[in-house]
Amino acid sequence: MESEILHTKNNAVDSGTVLVIGAGFGGIAAALRMRAKGFDVTLVDRLKAIGGRAQVFERGGFRHDAGPTVITAPFLFDELFELFDEKRSDHVEFRSLDPWYRFYFHGGRQFDYRRSIEDTNKEIRKFDSADVKGYERLLATSKAIFDIGFEKLADRPFHKVRTMLAQIPSLLRLKSYYSVAGIVNRHLKNPLLRQAFSIHPLLVGGNPFTTTSIYALIHYLERRWGVYFCMGGTGKLVEALHGLLTRVGVKVELGVDIDEIILDQGRATGAIARDGQVFNAERVICNGDPPTVYAQMLPADGNRRKRLASDKFTHYSMGLYVLFFGTKRQYPDVAHHTIWMGARYKELLSDIFDKKILADDFSLYVHRPTATDPSFAPDGCDSFYVLCPVPNLRGKVDWAQKAPELRDKIVNALSETIMPELDTMITEDFWMTPEDFKNDYRSMHGAGFSIAPIFTQSAWFRYHNRDPHIPNLYFSAAGAHPGAGMPGVLCSAKVVEALIDEELKG
Repeated sequence: MESEILHTKNNAVDSGTVLVIGAGFGGIAAALRMRAKGFDVTLVDRLKAIGGRAQVFERGGFRHDAGPTVITAPFLFDELFELFDEKRSDHVEFRSLDPWYRFYFHGGRQFDYRRSIEDTNKEIRKFDSADVKGYERLLATSKAIFDIGFEKLADRPFHKVRTMLAQIPSLLRLKSYYSVAGIVNRHLKNPLLRQAFSIHPLLVGGNPFTTTSIYALIHYLERRWGVYFCMGGTGKLVEALHGLLTRVGVKVELGVDIDEIILDQGRATGAIARDGQVFNAERVICNGDPPTVYAQMLPADGNRRKRLASDKFTHYSMGLYVLFFGTKRQYPDVAHHTIWMGARYKELLSDIFDKKILADDFSLYVHRPTATDPSFAPDGCDSFYVLCPVPNLRGKVDWAQKAPELRDKIVNALSETIMPELDTMITEDFWMTPEDFKNDYRSMHGAGFSIAPIFTQSAWFRYHNRDPHIPNLYFSAAGAHPGAGMPGVLCSAKVVEALIDEELKG
């Protein structure tokens, strides 16, 4: 009955069959958008739960979100429920945070990036009162980039050269050939504030000194909608989306590792899993890492051989070392999101992205969900994960040896700064390395966010949302346009929807 109501509502009865490979947020969003159009949709994933990298780990009474924890542009999730006349707020609560991020700088100074501009300006004045005006100019610049880069380009297809050419005047006017750090440094003078306001590219896998300034739009995006945490964690959001998928009739099959996408006369006709199971479909949408799809799931004909040969010239995002642990006491002075900055900034990023070496020093993102939601840990305890940017697997790091060493260095550094006695309070710790990202998520070179968001790998230059040679093969993924991060992959699904809309009208 629900399926019949759904089809009637959307006036798209018997639209055909769609196979979505990969159940990360981009795959979930694509499956829901296709189902709302009346397609018969099957969503498959190799893991035991949907969510992609947004898995949930439970250890010794402590819960950990394994993947993304920062929610911006919440309307993109609201849209998915509204497709079926439901409200996201009936299923999960998004709670506004304040501060959004706390920065701890080497030497002990702290900066709280706050929900209101007035409170943020108070924090800026502690470092340099002249930078209050600079921050105002930075926000104005960010809004100008946002008005083009997000409002007009993020959910638009970039599969045609003329689309890119039409935007060149806007891209030049916005100085998109600058880096994010370049834009920030034009407006702010204090070196520590420059660090704080240029770290956003790291949230989508980019070096602030090489990531195109288009990503400076994140400043205004946060000001426009805020920064939120999903009560119960990102895993709770995934659970709510799984319920929605089930209610509207999307077939979800887990533990399915796709080995090959089937091609017949230049079109995708489905896929074969490693256990031999065959999934037939009239359209295939990939939520997996595009480089992995081309290298491992498609026949190496001329076009794909050319794409694979260019892999050595492709720039990938950094790798991630993620340390999960609980503590036998609470740390009330540690914010929900803390950016712990080491002594070096630009030089450390060069070691990670360019030299691909694991340096002795590091910077960290510390997530303490128990600051907002006590259910993540037993009474009187805290739950943490600490994310450390590291080289991807193009760097020759022996993670079997280096992972435990890095664990000890991180614990000692936090013990000496924002988390006293952590070395004796830590419990139930474990970690993930770029090797795990390669093995668990089939991420090329173990990169944390697919290909890097540099200018020559953005918009038309990024993996297209529709394969240029296979007309019914699509990508709704971090490596495709518009890019990584939850807003990016959710918009990627909207681009795929726009492409299929064009085809249906045509």
